[in-house]
Amino acid sequence: MSSAQPKAVIHVISHTHWDREWYMPYEAHHAKLIRTMDDLLDVMDRDPEYRSFYLDGQTIVLDDYLQVYPEKREKLVQLVREGRLSAGPWYILQDEFLTSSEANVRNLQIGHRDAKAFGPVSKLGYFPDSFGNMGQAAQLMQQAGITTAVFGRGVKATGFNNSVSDSTDLESPYSEMNWDSPDGSRVLGILFANWYNNGMEIPEEPAAAKQFWDNAIASASRYASTRHLLLMNGCDHQPAQANLSAALRTARELYPDCEFIHSNWDDYVQAVQAELPPALSTITGELRGQRTDGWFSLVNTASARIYIKQLNQQNQTMLEKIAEPLAAFAHAQGQSYPHGLLNYAWRTLMQNHPHDSICGCSVDEVYHEMKTRFEKSKGVAASVIADSTAYLSGQIDTSGFGEGSVPFAVFSTSGYEDSGVVTVELELSRRYFKQSENPVEIAAFVGSSTIAEGYLVDANGARVAYTSADLGVRFGYDLPDDKFRQPYFARVVSVTFEANAVPAMGYAAYAWVPSIEANANAAAASLIASPNTMENEFLQVSIQRDGTLNLTDKASGQTYSGLGYYENVGDVGNEYIFKQPKGDKAITTAGLEAQIRVVEDTSYRATYEITHTILIPECADERLQTEIATMVSFLDREAQRSGKLVPLTIVTRVSLSRSERGVRVHASFDNPAKDHRLRVMLPSGVTAARHHADSIFEVASRATTPSAEWVNPSNCQHQSAFVDVHEAGRGLAIGNKGLNEYEILRDGSGTIAVTILRSTGELGDWGVFPTPDAQCLGKNEAEWMILPHGGESDRFRAYQAAYGFQVPMQTAQTGLHGGPLAPRQSLLNWSSTGSGLALSSLKVNEDRGDWIARWYNLSGEPAELSVGSAYHDELYESNVLEERADTRIGSDSGSASVPVAGFKIVSIGLTGSGSK
Repeated sequence: MSSAQPKAVIHVISHTHWDREWYMPYEAHHAKLIRTMDDLLDVMDRDPEYRSFYLDGQTIVLDDYLQVYPEKREKLVQLVREGRLSAGPWYILQDEFLTSSEANVRNLQIGHRDAKAFGPVSKLGYFPDSFGNMGQAAQLMQQAGITTAVFGRGVKATGFNNSVSDSTDLESPYSEMNWDSPDGSRVLGILFANWYNNGMEIPEEPAAAKQFWDNAIASASRYASTRHLLLMNGCDHQPAQANLSAALRTARELYPDCEFIHSNWDDYVQAVQAELPPALSTITGELRGQRTDGWFSLVNTASARIYIKQLNQQNQTMLEKIAEPLAAFAHAQGQSYPHGLLNYAWRTLMQNHPHDSICGCSVDEVYHEMKTRFEKSKGVAASVIADSTAYLSGQIDTSGFGEGSVPFAVFSTSGYEDSGVVTVELELSRRYFKQSENPVEIAAFVGSSTIAEGYLVDANGARVAYTSADLGVRFGYDLPDDKFRQPYFARVVSVTFEANAVPAMGYAAYAWVPSIEANANAAAASLIASPNTMENEFLQVSIQRDGTLNLTDKASGQTYSGLGYYENVGDVGNEYIFKQPKGDKAITTAGLEAQIRVVEDTSYRATYEITHTILIPECADERLQTEIATMVSFLDREAQRSGKLVPLTIVTRVSLSRSERGVRVHASFDNPAKDHRLRVMLPSGVTAARHHADSIFEVASRATTPSAEWVNPSNCQHQSAFVDVHEAGRGLAIGNKGLNEYEILRDGSGTIAVTILRSTGELGDWGVFPTPDAQCLGKNEAEWMILPHGGESDRFRAYQAAYGFQVPMQTAQTGLHGGPLAPRQSLLNWSSTGSGLALSSLKVNEDRGDWIARWYNLSGEPAELSVGSAYHDELYESNVLEERADTRIGSDSGSASVPVAGFKIVSIGLTGSGSK
């Protein structure tokens, strides 16, 4: 007699997917959360069979509830420790591609730290609703002690009709698969093949339950590789099902051959892992839904409300690339590290990182609050930066500058040696005054007793070319630690110059020397070589009549023509999805004569201003509003662009600095129209099958031509700091600041199209939600950098420049004094074999006071990292959670060489004499 088949086990996992803000403002969702949590706790008190509830993988749900009911904290702690409620592993459920590498890590760190305060941390890589998944997720998960990830998008499961051997790249016949990162790290990946609501609202009444379960069991069985079937009991903002225990009793009576469990993620994953088939499909890297028709990858959220992405890029950069490393440097010199302030700033920033928030696909009220959060977080970061640079500059030995000089320091924290134009405002001859004194007389005295003329010198006394402006007498104040506020007047001079070769992760001192000496400025040749042409040692830039650029890279000898024309088309989609009207033709500036004039001509930088005016439709025609109001699918819309035209004027400033290998571009415009998209077009002259884009701890390699299943005419993609197209001997990288959407056109020219504006008037998705602010009317701006390079062997140099483009150098005035720091030095010394390593962050660990520095290998080739600090004598291995490994590296000298495998993320702790 054959043995009976084992029972199918139906794991019902109760949860709610909690979008903190989306189709309602935050506080409306917040009020609903309070009711949802109250009802959940009531169900758990009344029903001992109600075993567990998953809080969506994010600890901020607990924070938001306790904000209203702080007295219920112990109740939540009890439930987490009993395993009935989950905590973590994330702080929020972020969009992975629109938040930085470090923001993804800090999200894990804060989620783990917060969850530990309640009890066990949920060790599940939870990505239920991400609009695509980052390629390095498995490596990040493994470093955080997480071995399973669940996700809702990015892989097309084919079901049992296919066998494992028949599956193709990025597809799986099952909902279970191996998910690898490029470095080889692996987690078990589980796809919500039937979405995360396939077990919501389970009926208790037998007839309805029979119909529900027949469908649910068949659908789950189609994709599952084991007899353990996953039913997710909940959905977006779904309350706990109060009669679930009764509904499961009905199911057990109806299906005696199945086992029904009110389960949890730990038990379900353990059961699945015990019965996995011997050969699962393996998917590697990013999960972006590329084997679909292309309409619902939701990539166009990267261009919805671009102003929000720009604010986010500024905020992230200030925190991770400037405030944290400068505070770490100051900490090594004896200043306390502002853990609390930085933690508050990160939390405030990350409250803007949930996928429906940062993606720009929420109602307008959400973005009013997001802008306030950005300002709060940026304000804290600016305060930390000011305190750290003031403290550090006070430690620099400036005694070598002459008497009467006004010293200041320029700090570089991009991770690389930096050259670039900076502007510093210097206060001359502060005159403090008391309330009893006449401020008018004080201001007049300062004005009459100071001069604005002078010249600029470096730490060696050499003259440096500059331009200056007298800003007059200005009010200021100090807030001393030991006395009342101290108001003053001072004459202010603005000095602009090129700081050349500032040491990586270091600084260089300069001084302004007040003087009426004639011709005090250092003389050097102009960068304007001929009319409408700029040239430095590396590049020649020629501006054509239509405002496009012809750019010659002197090192490779390659010329790139027609760079920088603008393209405008209609958009009758929504915040999630771009949809060009049927038959719509692009309006471009190509061939349109532009106004061109010189606006800056100094020895260190030249800038041309290019002005275009094009006529574009004012909006979509009246059909669009009717189609939106009646929920006509964007795919079926017949709306066209209006026949009424309005002028769009774009003012573009193109700058070439003496020492930079790229061209900086800034565009500004008043958007007068609705329902359209504006892109800048940059023909690379490269037709490679693959291209590269900066992503989360990697430069992702992506196919330029989509899969055979793809029918969407648009094939936009995500980028972080840059996108690059190259072939042997030739390449073009485009850096950006908060421009997260690009497309590589299959036009024979390898044109890189970067979206700088998308205007749309509705949220989209499941209802009618007008979003007039998403039209982005009024003032807009965009910045990018054009970086030619010599192809595969030279591309990492361009990538470093693109990273540096996002990180402005900082300045701080100081006095004439001695100090332990030399006038010019690096405070974290690092180098690598090859050029494929990128420095991600430097901060101070909250628990141990050690420096934690993180790098990642952009290349698949192994590299050797050499790192050291004069302020530490011991180095050790760490991970993304900043846990200290037992492995000590290097010697007692405070330096070490560390092998870094291809695509690997490495975190190094530095401790010893510099730790406080």
